[in-house]
Amino acid sequence: MNSLLKRQIRKYLSEELKHDTSLEEFINAVDRSYNNFDEQSAMIQRAMSISSDELYKANRQLQKEANEQKELIDKLKNVIDTLKFYNLEDNKPTEHLDLNGSKLVDFIDNQTKEIIEINKQKESLLNELAHQNQELSDYAHMVSHDLKSPLRSIDALTAWLKEDYSDAFDENGQKTIRLIRNNVEKMDTLINGILEYSTIGKNQIEVYDVNLNTLIDDILKIIQVPEHIQISRSKLPVVKGDKYRLQQLFQNLIGNAINYNDKDKGRIEIGAEDKGSLWQFYVKDNGKGIPDAYFEKIFKTFETLDSGNQSTGIGLSIVRKIVELYGGEIWLTSKVNEGTIFYFTLKK
Repeated sequence: MNSLLKRQIRKYLSEELKHDTSLEEFINAVDRSYNNFDEQSAMIQRAMSISSDELYKANRQLQKEANEQKELIDKLKNVIDTLKFYNLEDNKPTEHLDLNGSKLVDFIDNQTKEIIEINKQKESLLNELAHQNQELSDYAHMVSHDLKSPLRSIDALTAWLKEDYSDAFDENGQKTIRLIRNNVEKMDTLINGILEYSTIGKNQIEVYDVNLNTLIDDILKIIQVPEHIQISRSKLPVVKGDKYRLQQLFQNLIGNAINYNDKDKGRIEIGAEDKGSLWQFYVKDNGKGIPDAYFEKIFKTFETLDSGNQSTGIGLSIVRKIVELYGGEIWLTSKVNEGTIFYFTLKK
Protein backbone atom coordinates (compact mmCIF):
# COMPACT_ATOMS: atom_id res chain seq x y z
CA MET A 1 0.00 0.00 0.00
CA ASN A 2 1.10 3.58 -0.50
CA SER A 3 3.44 4.23 2.43
CA LEU A 4 2.09 7.67 3.26
CA LEU A 5 -1.53 6.56 3.37
CA LYS A 6 -0.66 3.42 5.31
CA ARG A 7 1.25 5.37 7.93
CA GLN A 8 -1.38 8.08 8.27
CA ILE A 9 -4.32 5.67 8.55
CA ARG A 10 -2.73 3.16 10.91
CA LYS A 11 -1.09 5.86 13.02
CA TYR A 12 -4.41 6.89 14.53
CA LEU A 13 -6.06 3.48 14.89
CA SER A 14 -6.30 1.81 18.26
CA GLU A 15 -4.33 -1.39 18.86
CA GLU A 16 -7.55 -3.36 18.52
CA LEU A 17 -8.43 -1.76 15.17
CA LYS A 18 -4.90 -2.20 13.85
CA HIS A 19 -5.39 -5.96 13.98
CA ASP A 20 -9.00 -5.92 12.85
CA THR A 21 -9.03 -7.90 9.59
CA SER A 22 -12.32 -6.31 8.56
CA LEU A 23 -10.43 -3.05 7.95
CA GLU A 24 -8.19 -4.65 5.35
CA GLU A 25 -10.86 -4.34 2.67
CA PHE A 26 -11.24 -0.65 3.47
CA ILE A 27 -7.47 -0.04 3.40
CA ASN A 28 -7.12 -1.92 0.11
CA ALA A 29 -9.95 0.13 -1.41
CA VAL A 30 -8.25 3.38 -0.39
CA ASP A 31 -4.97 2.07 -1.79
CA ARG A 32 -6.52 1.19 -5.17
CA SER A 33 -8.30 4.52 -5.40
CA TYR A 34 -5.18 6.46 -4.51
CA ASN A 35 -2.94 4.61 -6.97
CA ASN A 36 -5.55 4.85 -9.74
CA PHE A 37 -5.93 8.58 -9.20
CA ASP A 38 -2.17 9.21 -8.91
CA GLU A 39 -1.36 7.35 -12.13
CA GLN A 40 -4.14 8.95 -14.17
CA SER A 41 -3.34 12.41 -12.81
CA ALA A 42 0.25 12.05 -14.01
CA MET A 43 -1.04 10.76 -17.36
CA ILE A 44 -3.33 13.74 -17.97
CA GLN A 45 -0.56 16.18 -17.02
CA ARG A 46 1.78 14.58 -19.54
CA ALA A 47 -0.94 14.60 -22.22
CA MET A 48 -1.83 18.23 -21.59
CA SER A 49 1.85 19.22 -21.72
CA ILE A 50 2.51 17.35 -24.98
CA SER A 51 -0.68 18.64 -26.61
CA SER A 52 0.09 22.21 -25.55
CA ASP A 53 3.55 21.97 -27.12
CA GLU A 54 2.07 20.62 -30.35
CA LEU A 55 -0.56 23.35 -30.49
CA TYR A 56 2.09 26.00 -29.81
CA LYS A 57 4.25 24.73 -32.68
CA ALA A 58 1.25 24.61 -35.01
CA ASN A 59 0.29 28.16 -34.12
CA ARG A 60 3.86 29.34 -34.71
CA GLN A 61 3.86 27.65 -38.10
CA LEU A 62 0.56 29.31 -39.00
CA GLN A 63 1.96 32.67 -38.01
CA LYS A 64 5.03 32.08 -40.19
CA GLU A 65 2.88 31.09 -43.17
CA ALA A 66 0.65 34.13 -42.69
CA ASN A 67 3.67 36.45 -42.66
CA GLU A 68 5.01 34.86 -45.85
CA GLN A 69 1.63 35.29 -47.51
CA LYS A 70 1.53 38.93 -46.44
CA GLU A 71 4.96 39.53 -47.99
CA LEU A 72 3.79 38.01 -51.28
CA ILE A 73 0.64 40.09 -51.29
CA ASP A 74 2.71 43.23 -50.66
CA LYS A 75 4.92 42.29 -53.64
CA LEU A 76 1.87 41.87 -55.86
CA LYS A 77 0.53 45.23 -54.75
CA ASN A 78 3.84 46.86 -55.66
CA VAL A 79 3.78 45.18 -59.09
CA ILE A 80 0.22 46.30 -59.72
CA ASP A 81 1.09 49.85 -58.67
CA THR A 82 4.08 49.75 -61.03
CA LEU A 83 1.91 48.55 -63.92
CA LYS A 84 -0.57 51.33 -63.30
CA PHE A 85 2.16 53.94 -63.09
CA TYR A 86 4.04 52.96 -66.25
CA ASN A 87 1.01 51.68 -68.18
CA LEU A 88 3.21 48.87 -69.54
CA GLU A 89 2.39 46.88 -72.65
CA ASP A 90 4.07 43.80 -74.14
CA ASN A 91 7.35 44.45 -75.95
CA LYS A 92 7.45 48.11 -74.81
CA PRO A 93 10.01 48.35 -72.02
CA THR A 94 10.48 51.63 -70.23
CA GLU A 95 13.74 53.48 -69.76
CA HIS A 96 13.65 53.13 -66.01
CA LEU A 97 12.37 49.56 -65.55
CA ASP A 98 14.04 46.40 -66.83
CA LEU A 99 10.76 44.51 -67.16
CA ASN A 100 8.17 44.32 -69.89
CA GLY A 101 4.52 43.39 -69.68
CA SER A 102 5.08 39.68 -70.41
CA LYS A 103 7.71 39.33 -67.72
CA LEU A 104 5.47 41.01 -65.19
CA VAL A 105 2.57 38.73 -66.12
CA ASP A 106 4.85 35.69 -65.64
CA PHE A 107 6.02 37.07 -62.31
CA ILE A 108 2.47 37.61 -61.11
CA ASP A 109 1.51 34.12 -62.27
CA ASN A 110 4.37 32.56 -60.30
CA GLN A 111 3.54 34.57 -57.20
CA THR A 112 -0.11 33.53 -57.48
CA LYS A 113 0.89 29.87 -57.61
CA GLU A 114 3.01 30.34 -54.49
CA ILE A 115 0.09 31.93 -52.67
CA ILE A 116 -2.20 29.07 -53.68
CA GLU A 117 0.33 26.55 -52.37
CA ILE A 118 0.76 28.44 -49.11
CA ASN A 119 -3.01 28.60 -48.67
CA LYS A 120 -3.21 24.83 -49.12
CA GLN A 121 -0.53 24.33 -46.46
CA LYS A 122 -2.29 26.79 -44.19
CA GLU A 123 -5.61 24.99 -44.60
CA SER A 124 -3.91 21.68 -43.82
CA LEU A 125 -2.36 23.14 -40.66
CA LEU A 126 -5.69 24.62 -39.57
CA ASN A 127 -7.41 21.26 -40.03
CA GLU A 128 -4.68 19.51 -38.07
CA LEU A 129 -4.89 22.14 -35.34
CA ALA A 130 -8.66 21.74 -35.09
CA HIS A 131 -8.23 17.96 -34.94
CA GLN A 132 -5.68 18.24 -32.12
CA ASN A 133 -7.91 20.64 -30.23
CA GLN A 134 -10.82 18.21 -30.47
CA GLU A 135 -8.66 15.28 -29.37
CA LEU A 136 -7.32 17.28 -26.42
CA SER A 137 -10.82 18.25 -25.33
CA ASP A 138 -12.18 14.70 -25.70
CA TYR A 139 -9.21 13.25 -23.84
CA ALA A 140 -9.55 15.76 -20.99
CA HIS A 141 -13.24 14.90 -20.60
CA MET A 142 -12.57 11.17 -20.68
CA VAL A 143 -9.69 11.12 -18.21
CA SER A 144 -11.32 13.69 -15.92
CA HIS A 145 -14.42 11.50 -15.75
CA ASP A 146 -12.23 8.52 -14.81
CA LEU A 147 -10.39 10.57 -12.17
CA LYS A 148 -13.59 11.62 -10.45
CA SER A 149 -14.54 8.02 -9.74
CA PRO A 150 -11.63 7.24 -7.35
CA LEU A 151 -12.02 10.70 -5.82
CA ARG A 152 -15.62 9.92 -4.92
CA SER A 153 -14.49 6.60 -3.48
CA ILE A 154 -11.84 8.22 -1.28
CA ASP A 155 -14.30 10.87 -0.12
CA ALA A 156 -16.94 8.25 0.72
CA LEU A 157 -14.47 5.94 2.47
CA THR A 158 -13.05 8.71 4.65
CA ALA A 159 -16.59 9.82 5.51
CA TRP A 160 -17.44 6.26 6.59
CA LEU A 161 -14.20 6.01 8.57
CA LYS A 162 -14.97 9.25 10.39
CA GLU A 163 -18.53 8.16 11.12
CA ASP A 164 -17.92 4.54 12.13
CA TYR A 165 -14.66 4.95 14.06
CA SER A 166 -14.91 8.52 15.37
CA ASP A 167 -14.41 7.32 18.93
CA ALA A 168 -11.11 5.67 18.01
CA PHE A 169 -9.56 8.88 16.63
CA ASP A 170 -8.02 11.58 18.79
CA GLU A 171 -7.77 15.22 17.67
CA ASN A 172 -4.79 14.47 15.41
CA GLY A 173 -6.69 11.61 13.81
CA GLN A 174 -9.68 13.81 13.07
CA LYS A 175 -7.30 16.42 11.64
CA THR A 176 -5.82 13.79 9.31
CA ILE A 177 -9.27 12.80 8.04
CA ARG A 178 -10.06 16.45 7.34
CA LEU A 179 -6.74 16.80 5.52
CA ILE A 180 -7.56 13.85 3.27
CA ARG A 181 -10.97 15.26 2.43
CA ASN A 182 -9.54 18.76 1.81
CA ASN A 183 -7.06 17.29 -0.67
CA VAL A 184 -9.87 15.38 -2.37
CA GLU A 185 -11.73 18.68 -2.73
CA LYS A 186 -8.60 20.34 -4.10
CA MET A 187 -8.12 17.65 -6.73
CA ASP A 188 -11.79 17.85 -7.70
CA THR A 189 -11.26 21.58 -8.25
CA LEU A 190 -8.20 20.83 -10.38
CA ILE A 191 -10.14 18.36 -12.53
CA ASN A 192 -12.90 20.90 -13.08
CA GLY A 193 -10.22 23.44 -13.97
CA ILE A 194 -8.78 21.09 -16.60
CA LEU A 195 -12.21 20.71 -18.15
CA GLU A 196 -12.74 24.47 -18.16
CA TYR A 197 -9.31 25.03 -19.73
CA SER A 198 -9.92 22.48 -22.47
CA THR A 199 -13.29 23.99 -23.46
CA ILE A 200 -12.36 27.70 -23.49
CA GLY A 201 -12.58 28.90 -27.07
CA LYS A 202 -13.95 25.60 -28.35
CA ASN A 203 -17.56 26.71 -28.55
CA GLN A 204 -18.72 30.01 -29.94
CA ILE A 205 -19.59 32.35 -27.10
CA GLU A 206 -22.20 35.06 -26.96
CA VAL A 207 -21.00 38.65 -26.75
CA TYR A 208 -23.10 41.22 -24.94
CA ASP A 209 -22.76 44.12 -22.49
CA VAL A 210 -21.42 43.06 -19.08
CA ASN A 211 -21.34 45.51 -16.16
CA LEU A 212 -18.09 44.65 -14.39
CA ASN A 213 -19.09 46.47 -11.19
CA THR A 214 -22.04 44.12 -10.79
CA LEU A 215 -19.86 41.18 -11.81
CA ILE A 216 -17.29 41.92 -9.07
CA ASP A 217 -20.09 42.28 -6.51
CA ASP A 218 -21.38 38.83 -7.45
CA ILE A 219 -17.89 37.32 -7.22
CA LEU A 220 -17.28 38.74 -3.74
CA LYS A 221 -20.53 37.17 -2.57
CA ILE A 222 -19.51 33.63 -3.56
CA ILE A 223 -15.80 33.53 -2.63
CA GLN A 224 -14.41 33.47 0.88
CA VAL A 225 -12.55 36.68 1.72
CA PRO A 226 -10.62 36.49 5.02
CA GLU A 227 -11.35 39.24 7.53
CA HIS A 228 -7.79 40.58 7.41
CA ILE A 229 -7.97 41.23 3.65
CA GLN A 230 -9.64 44.35 2.27
CA ILE A 231 -10.73 44.51 -1.37
CA SER A 232 -11.34 47.87 -3.05
CA ARG A 233 -12.04 48.90 -6.62
CA SER A 234 -12.45 51.96 -8.77
CA LYS A 235 -15.43 52.40 -11.07
CA LEU A 236 -15.23 49.70 -13.75
CA PRO A 237 -16.60 49.95 -17.30
CA VAL A 238 -19.24 48.00 -19.16
CA VAL A 239 -17.49 45.68 -21.63
CA LYS A 240 -18.48 43.39 -24.48
CA GLY A 241 -18.14 39.73 -23.56
CA ASP A 242 -19.62 36.65 -21.95
CA LYS A 243 -20.47 36.97 -18.25
CA TYR A 244 -19.38 33.42 -17.38
CA ARG A 245 -15.93 33.79 -19.01
CA LEU A 246 -15.34 37.23 -17.51
CA GLN A 247 -16.33 35.89 -14.08
CA GLN A 248 -13.76 33.10 -14.46
CA LEU A 249 -11.17 35.70 -15.40
CA PHE A 250 -11.68 38.06 -12.46
CA GLN A 251 -12.47 35.34 -9.92
CA ASN A 252 -9.20 33.51 -10.62
CA LEU A 253 -7.15 36.69 -10.32
CA ILE A 254 -8.90 37.80 -7.10
CA GLY A 255 -8.67 34.29 -5.62
CA ASN A 256 -4.99 34.14 -6.51
CA ALA A 257 -4.38 37.49 -4.79
CA ILE A 258 -6.15 36.21 -1.66
CA ASN A 259 -4.38 32.85 -1.51
CA TYR A 260 -0.90 34.32 -1.83
CA ASN A 261 -1.34 37.22 0.57
CA ASP A 262 0.75 36.72 3.72
CA LYS A 263 0.31 40.17 5.26
CA ASP A 264 -1.54 40.85 8.55
CA LYS A 265 -3.46 43.56 6.72
CA GLY A 266 -3.94 42.36 3.16
CA ARG A 267 -5.03 44.75 0.43
CA ILE A 268 -6.36 43.99 -3.02
CA GLU A 269 -7.21 46.73 -5.50
CA ILE A 270 -9.10 46.33 -8.78
CA GLY A 271 -9.16 49.05 -11.40
CA ALA A 272 -9.25 49.98 -15.08
CA GLU A 273 -7.79 52.61 -17.40
CA ASP A 274 -9.10 53.83 -20.74
CA LYS A 275 -6.46 53.18 -23.41
CA GLY A 276 -8.41 54.33 -26.45
CA SER A 277 -9.43 51.24 -28.40
CA LEU A 278 -9.16 48.98 -25.34
CA TRP A 279 -9.52 48.84 -21.58
CA GLN A 280 -6.49 48.05 -19.43
CA PHE A 281 -7.39 46.36 -16.13
CA TYR A 282 -5.27 45.61 -13.09
CA VAL A 283 -5.55 43.49 -9.95
CA LYS A 284 -3.04 44.69 -7.35
CA ASP A 285 -2.13 43.08 -4.03
CA ASN A 286 0.42 43.55 -1.24
CA GLY A 287 1.12 39.82 -0.86
CA LYS A 288 4.17 37.59 -1.19
CA GLY A 289 5.22 38.80 -4.59
CA ILE A 290 6.56 36.69 -7.47
CA PRO A 291 10.23 36.28 -8.49
CA ASP A 292 11.06 37.43 -12.03
CA ALA A 293 11.94 33.87 -13.08
CA TYR A 294 8.28 32.83 -12.62
CA PHE A 295 6.66 35.66 -14.62
CA GLU A 296 6.07 33.39 -17.62
CA LYS A 297 6.02 30.00 -15.90
CA ILE A 298 2.96 30.76 -13.76
CA PHE A 299 0.78 31.05 -16.87
CA LYS A 300 1.59 27.49 -17.94
CA THR A 301 -0.64 24.58 -16.91
CA PHE A 302 0.35 22.80 -13.66
CA GLU A 303 3.06 25.38 -12.86
CA THR A 304 2.81 26.79 -9.32
CA LEU A 305 4.92 28.93 -7.01
CA ASP A 306 4.62 26.42 -4.20
CA SER A 307 2.81 23.22 -3.26
CA GLY A 308 0.35 24.87 -0.90
CA ASN A 309 -3.16 23.55 -0.41
CA GLN A 310 -4.69 26.36 -2.46
CA SER A 311 -2.50 25.87 -5.51
CA THR A 312 -3.71 23.78 -8.48
CA GLY A 313 -1.53 25.18 -11.27
CA ILE A 314 -4.46 25.76 -13.65
CA GLY A 315 -6.03 29.09 -12.58
CA LEU A 316 -3.67 31.50 -14.32
CA SER A 317 -3.61 29.29 -17.42
CA ILE A 318 -7.38 29.77 -17.64
CA VAL A 319 -6.96 33.52 -17.11
CA ARG A 320 -4.49 33.90 -19.99
CA LYS A 321 -6.56 31.74 -22.31
CA ILE A 322 -9.69 33.85 -21.69
CA VAL A 323 -7.79 37.12 -22.20
CA GLU A 324 -6.35 35.82 -25.48
CA LEU A 325 -9.80 34.60 -26.51
CA TYR A 326 -10.94 38.24 -26.42
CA GLY A 327 -7.85 39.42 -28.31
CA GLY A 328 -6.16 40.92 -25.26
CA GLU A 329 -2.81 40.56 -23.51
CA ILE A 330 -1.82 39.83 -19.90
CA TRP A 331 1.38 40.58 -17.99
CA LEU A 332 2.52 41.40 -14.46
CA THR A 333 4.93 43.38 -12.34
CA SER A 334 5.98 42.19 -8.91
CA LYS A 335 8.42 42.64 -6.03
CA VAL A 336 9.07 39.81 -3.61
CA ASN A 337 7.56 40.47 -0.16
CA GLU A 338 5.91 43.67 -1.44
CA GLY A 339 3.17 42.54 -3.83
CA THR A 340 2.08 41.91 -7.40
CA ILE A 341 0.06 43.71 -10.08
CA PHE A 342 -1.57 41.70 -12.86
CA TYR A 343 -2.44 43.76 -15.94
CA PHE A 344 -4.62 42.66 -18.85
CA THR A 345 -6.39 44.30 -21.75
CA LEU A 346 -9.81 43.79 -23.33
CA LYS A 347 -10.99 45.38 -26.55
CA LYS A 348 -13.87 47.83 -26.33
